[in-house]
Amino acid sequence: MLCVDLSKKALRGGTVVLAAMAAAWLPGCATRSDDHKEAGGATNATSGVASPPAGGAKPRSSPSARLAAPASPRNWADARLQAARRLVAANPDITYTGRPPDLLMAIPVMTVDLNGDGSIRHIEVMRYPSQARETVDIAINAIRRAAPFGDVSRLPKPWRFNETFLFNNEHKFKPMTLDRL
Repeated sequence: MLCVDLSKKALRGGTVVLAAMAAAWLPGCATRSDDHKEAGGATNATSGVASPPAGGAKPRSSPSARLAAPASPRNWADARLQAARRLVAANPDITYTGRPPDLLMAIPVMTVDLNGDGSIRHIEVMRYPSQARETVDIAINAIRRAAPFGDVSRLPKPWRFNETFLFNNEHKFKPMTLDRL
C-alpha cells in the first residue's frame, strides 16, 4: 500500500526528487510482496506491509528471532496456547506481556487456518478495529513470523484457531489467550 502511495505522489507531484524516491522504493516493494503469498501460491488479500504508526517510528520485530520446533498439541486448547506463546517469542519487539491497559488502541481478531503440519493455509480478519487499522497488518505479519504452529493432523478438523490481539498505544500487542491465564 505504501509503495503504491509513494509512486502516485511522485507522478502527481511531478518533481524529480519524488520520482527518484519512488523509483528507489518500488524495487523493494516487489520483493516484499512475495513474502505475503499463501502456501498454495495465492496471495492473501488481507496481508500487506504494516503502515507506520501515526505518532512515530514503525515497530519492527527482530528478524533474527529463532523459534524452537513446535510441539504437537494434544488438543485445541494446547494449540492456541502454544500459538500465543510463539507469537510473543517470534515478535519480541512488538509485544508486551504485562497487564493490558484499560483503554486499548485496537483489538483486531484473526482466524488462522492451518495445514496438518501446522503451517498457515489462510489468515482471515474476523474483526477490523475502528481505529488504527494498520494493526491488522502488524498482526498478520506477526502470525506469519510465528509459524509453524505444530502438527495438528491428529486434532479434529477444522484445523483453525482464533486469536484476539490487544494493542496498546505503542503499537505493541498481547495475544488475548495469554491474558486469560
